[in-house]
Amino acid sequence: MQPTAQRATLREFFPYLRGHVRILVVVAVVSLISTGLSIAQPLMVQQLVNSVSASEPATVFIWLLVAITLGGAVFGAAQSYLLQRTAESVVLGVRRSLVGQLLSLPIREFDRRRVGDLISRVGSDTTLMRSVITSGLFEIVSSILMFCAAVVLMVLIDPLLFGITLSAVVVGAGGVLFLGRLIRKRSRDVQDAVGSMTAAVERGLSGIRTIKASVAEEREAAVIDVEATTAFRAGIAMARLQAAVQPIMSICIQGAFIVVLAVGGIRVAAGELLLGDLIAFILYLFLLVMPIGSAMGAFVQIQSGLAALDRIQEIARLEPERADEAGLVQRSADSMPAGAAARPGTIELRDVSFSYAATDDDDDAAATGHSGATAIGAGQPTPRSPEDGVAPHGDVDQPVLDGVSFTVPAGSRTALVGPSGAGKSTVLALLERFYEPTDGSIHVDGVALPDLPRSALRSRIGLVEQEAPVLSGTLADNLRLAAPEASDDQLRRVLAAVGLDALGDRSDDGLDLNLGEDGIRLSGGQRQRLAWARVILADRPLLLMDEPTSAVDSRTEQLLQRTLGEASRDRTVVVVAHRLSTVADFDQIVVLDQGRVAATGTHEELLDSSELYRDMASRQRLVTV
Repeated sequence: MQPTAQRATLREFFPYLRGHVRILVVVAVVSLISTGLSIAQPLMVQQLVNSVSASEPATVFIWLLVAITLGGAVFGAAQSYLLQRTAESVVLGVRRSLVGQLLSLPIREFDRRRVGDLISRVGSDTTLMRSVITSGLFEIVSSILMFCAAVVLMVLIDPLLFGITLSAVVVGAGGVLFLGRLIRKRSRDVQDAVGSMTAAVERGLSGIRTIKASVAEEREAAVIDVEATTAFRAGIAMARLQAAVQPIMSICIQGAFIVVLAVGGIRVAAGELLLGDLIAFILYLFLLVMPIGSAMGAFVQIQSGLAALDRIQEIARLEPERADEAGLVQRSADSMPAGAAARPGTIELRDVSFSYAATDDDDDAAATGHSGATAIGAGQPTPRSPEDGVAPHGDVDQPVLDGVSFTVPAGSRTALVGPSGAGKSTVLALLERFYEPTDGSIHVDGVALPDLPRSALRSRIGLVEQEAPVLSGTLADNLRLAAPEASDDQLRRVLAAVGLDALGDRSDDGLDLNLGEDGIRLSGGQRQRLAWARVILADRPLLLMDEPTSAVDSRTEQLLQRTLGEASRDRTVVVVAHRLSTVADFDQIVVLDQGRVAATGTHEELLDSSELYRDMASRQRLVTV
């Protein structure tokens, strides 16, 4: 069951304005001056008309009117520029904060959410927040000031005409406020729908080769079209509400204007009101209409901005991955054996159990503000575990790991083997603390992983993932991901070590060779070797490798095997393998089956003691039965 989304308030928006207080004060002063000049303009017209009507000199009022008009234009332009500039700075700050929060979230949050929707929050939702400043808060404040000044001056000019105007304003404002309650909900629906559409487009474009190879372009386009149509309908519903706001106020104000003009004309003809006073009243009526219209428009913009803030705060409220690590740095330094960070570590799994479903249940109980549009079960792909593509929610009663215990001695090479879905890759994910065990504990050099800061743990681990992801960018960018200070010579040496030395020479760009979106310019084998190079360059004491030679040919496999032999001399190595030939000479092989340890030993020992291992070896023609 999804928790109810929390609604953001303006109070949650104000912290984003910190650091912009000075410029906002300047904007406020400029806004006050601009508002004051706008209010003074009808007074000058009143004095000018009354002076002309009385055949008195009016030159001074003409020049004052010109000066006020020009001054209002200058200060209005200054206010607009400063507001736009400040709004862009605020949006930049929000985006930085949101991106930082996204990158700090636990892996489980990315399992539950769609990347496209998260991208939409960084892009379109933060853009909508701009309107809270440019067309929202300051518009309302200046509109209130202008409204109050206009009301006071209209009452002083003619209370009867003001009473007529006030009646129309009350009726129109009531209608707009009623619609405003619906506008925020509709705006949230629009943004959720746009997020879902962005996620569908991201899915289609990221898998474009698979889609084309499957001749599934039309079907995928149909999926995107459904999301786009949903966004269209939500936008139309929002447009109806927004379209209704302006006519309500327009009809009320135009009606007030006609009645004021008629009644005022009669009073002028009867000598009860001066012509200049009537003109000034009508100008103030327009000045009253302008702030009311601006305030209503700002109200709509604020509702849309708050709906965007809802979605942004939904992510901001999530607990970062390392939020529970305060105070761990010193404790871990005190408990870690001397020199442990510089040498290979002993790894111990003690009765470890893990279930993705249990983890999600815990997350759901603790989560706040998770919208239905991004929830599992709301038309979204089920998140997948790192274990051989097995969906973690297939059977909530079946743990991925069940009471797994084994020890990896420091400086040794250990292989994890077994059928697909046995839990091999999940072990690596737990060692990296991408997830936490449901039961049991994992220790490095006798220290439980929760007692180690994740940054300290991961700075000791080099991980080669099965899919060997490549980031968009250059060859050098990818290599320096975990070793930002590495020199060009070091990069070339590590490329040669994994047989990729020709890659940098493939074009004039050298190490600046652009690898394309997600490394599309590389073959599967090159991607895997690049992952090796990245890990070797990082020079970590613990190496975790998930199917590190699955995408390479036999010649390259031999090269990588020699590289691994050299790299593992002073490191602790844990390798997930399907090809038993690649790990036959390892110090230890752990056989996993259905989430449990089925056997442990060397290759020769397991051939004698484990029927499952012997069967796997015979299928791969390592032994004859």
